[in-house]
This record gives sequence, structure tokens and C-alpha cells, in this order.
Amino acid sequence: MSKEKGQKLLGEERRDWLLTYLKSHPGPVTGMTLAEKANVSRQVIVGDITLLKARNEPIIATSQGYVYMPAANGRVAEKIIACRHDSGRTELELQIIVDHGVTVKDVKVEHPVYGDLTASIMVSNRQDVADFIQRIQETNASLLSELTGGFHLHTLTATNVQMIEKAEEELKKAGILVEENEENGVDS
Repeated sequence: MSKEKGQKLLGEERRDWLLTYLKSHPGPVTGMTLAEKANVSRQVIVGDITLLKARNEPIIATSQGYVYMPAANGRVAEKIIACRHDSGRTELELQIIVDHGVTVKDVKVEHPVYGDLTASIMVSNRQDVADFIQRIQETNASLLSELTGGFHLHTLTATNVQMIEKAEEELKKAGILVEENEENGVDS
């Protein structure tokens, strides 16, 4: 499907184009970029993405933009790990993980009032980590882990479980990984 410059895509045709574009794009794409390419407002794109998600399309909204994340049919290893550190060690934590070829999908914390809070991160390499840290600094945003004394969970994905295990070993050496035999809330 091609779109001529200045031509406004409408309804279902626009959603089909969005899906095709996201599937073919290797990384996150901002709503503003999609809006400009489709010649519509960003809010229209947000609505379209919501409709596509309602159809069970695996689109994830990250801090860098939208990503199409199809199921890997068992070819991808996934594991949730528990970590604890102060905010100054966030960059180190993420670098250790991505240096082992592992993607950090999200961060989760358990808030005493709101329950489980999850935010998509989707960092896979050092540039993604640098961009994430820069956005945190530029916006002066708080990390979710600051709500829980540094304790948080990450969902990790890799092409095999050994990559995740090696990242876990390095996180353990750095004193970031919370092990199952540790007391809840006690640093090692």
C-alpha cells in the first residue's frame, strides 16, 4: 500500500497501513512520526493503536514509541527477575543486561495503594539504554523503583535462556539481583 504525500489515510485503510508500517519497522516509532506519515493528528493515531490492540495485535507503547512485538512461538526465552538498587545504578543494571544480548521488556513494582504498576522499557542495546537514561534526566521523571526503595522486577527476553542466566550472574556479582533466599526488603 503506498501513500502519496499530503494524502490523508482514512479509517481501516490507515489502520492497515499502520500495522504494515510497524511490522516492517525494526524499532520504536513515535505517534507523531506515524501521524505525519498518515497526514492525521497524533490523537487519531492513538485511537487507531487502541483499536488495533483491541484486535489483539501485539503493539506495545514504549517510552520511545510504538513497537510491533509478535509472539515468538517458543523461540524466545523470557524470565522475570527481581532487582534492587538505588537510582544511580539504573544505567549499570540495564547495560549489564543488554550487554548479554538480552532485552528488558518492562519494569514492575508493587505499590501499596495502586497494586502492580508496570511500565514498558524495551531496551536491547547500549544506545537504547543511553536514550532511556537521557529521557529520564531531561524530564526529571522518577523511576518506578523509587516508589519501592529500589526493589523492582524486570521481564527479560533473549533468543535462549543461557543469555538471561549469564546476565543474571553479572547482576548478582554487581549486587543488583535479588536472590530467592534473601529476606524481603534486605539488601545483600
